[in-house]
Amino acid sequence: MAISGLADLPAVWVWDRGGTSEAKVYATAMAAVGSPPTVQPKAVAGPPRPALHIPSLDGLRAASFFAVFLAHAGLSQVPGGFGVTVFFFLSGYLITTLMRIEAETTGRVRLGHFYLRRALRILPPFYIVLLGATALGKAGFVHADPPPQLWPVAAQVLHVSNYWLAFKGWSGIAPGTGVYWSLAVEEHFYLLFPAAFLLLGRLRLTGSQKAACFWGVCVAVLAWRCALVLLLQAKVDRTYICSDTRLDSILFGSALAVWNNPALDVVDRDAHVSAWRRLLLLVGSLGVLIVTFVVRSGDFRETVRYSLQGIALTPVFVASVRFPHWSIFRPLNWRPMKFIGTLSYSLYLVHQVVLAAVEQHSRLGGVSRAAVALLVSFAISWIMYRLVERPCAAVRRRLSVAGA
Repeated sequence: MAISGLADLPAVWVWDRGGTSEAKVYATAMAAVGSPPTVQPKAVAGPPRPALHIPSLDGLRAASFFAVFLAHAGLSQVPGGFGVTVFFFLSGYLITTLMRIEAETTGRVRLGHFYLRRALRILPPFYIVLLGATALGKAGFVHADPPPQLWPVAAQVLHVSNYWLAFKGWSGIAPGTGVYWSLAVEEHFYLLFPAAFLLLGRLRLTGSQKAACFWGVCVAVLAWRCALVLLLQAKVDRTYICSDTRLDSILFGSALAVWNNPALDVVDRDAHVSAWRRLLLLVGSLGVLIVTFVVRSGDFRETVRYSLQGIALTPVFVASVRFPHWSIFRPLNWRPMKFIGTLSYSLYLVHQVVLAAVEQHSRLGGVSRAAVALLVSFAISWIMYRLVERPCAAVRRRLSVAGA
């Protein structure tokens, strides 16, 4: 559904429907074009309502996937790692928004439901692709040297591949499944975050106080990265792919979800902020992001880069959700981009396997090879979406309605 603006309706319901390891947030709330989409969760009662999803986020998923794909296809100038950082921010924002709305509408967060929804969303495609890639690697159809080995693949199965890769190296994993490290980071977040969210709720903290707690953890993670890099001379993989050094990329999104959430909160001062000031803040944030791309110092990139990107992404997300009609954000809401965003999880899982297979079995040049791999990845992801993801989403909805 292409959304450029929403009208004021009193009800909202949010449920878990997709994205790259995170939920799609839907809301029955509409605001006039040019006004922030708003919802009023405390007014809600009863079963799920028909819903619209938050503007621009599917497009952000699609853009992030393309950054990752192009980097893996050989365009080293494209910041593929930043695409992963955006996925992390999205996960924190959307998952925390879901939990916040459940808490505000029902007075509780059902952890059993949370983990069941996460399992149904993430695990079926995760294991299908891992099994297929491992089989292709064992058969030699996709070259891996050495072929997939028991313990590296077991680390992927058990969602600890990021630490295995950081300490044991990248050999022995199923070909094309190097991206699974990022899924391990998110799984660790899903394991720990709900308890922290419930604890903050029991302490009756305000949204700003909760955000301050999350930012405090982000500062601690930054300090830990600095210690690893500057004092302990840690290797890049130790800071780039491990959960304890990348958790802040997710928590910046969580902080936005609990305070000044662009989809849930109406900020009175926004009415008095001129379009020029909003634009200036956005341009400044984009400038900070550009700095993180062009500064090549290893110490900078593995210490403060992720923190600066998390800070800069916050106003970018706010603007893209509240002002989807702005020219810079309109492409994110085009129907093709939304379609790609819907497939982004499966695309993320399969694309590197496909790239490796096409490179091995064709004589195509770089651009042609990437184009073929992209088309094949879309075909596989569409099949995965229709046969796996949509049926699992239907199960999640039935379980929610049944109160399981």
